[in-house]
Amino acid sequence: MNRINVPIAQLSFTQKLDLMEMLWADMAGNEEKLESPAWHGEILNERETALNAEKVTVSSWEEAKERIKINVS
Repeated sequence: MNRINVPIAQLSFTQKLDLMEMLWADMAGNEEKLESPAWHGEILNERETALNAEKVTVSSWEEAKERIKINVS
């Protein structure tokens, strides 16, 4: 595959977001071609084990968003 050179530094913020959205839409439309790396499965298994052993807790999405807002502000 040939490498494509895009002058990213010359793009505006909005253009960069548009480019990311186009790339994501294209990639998401081809999920069967995307393969998760092995380490991803390992981490998910570790987290599931910790959850089942009650070593970690979970939050609702609303609670998580509020916590993120507090930590980012």
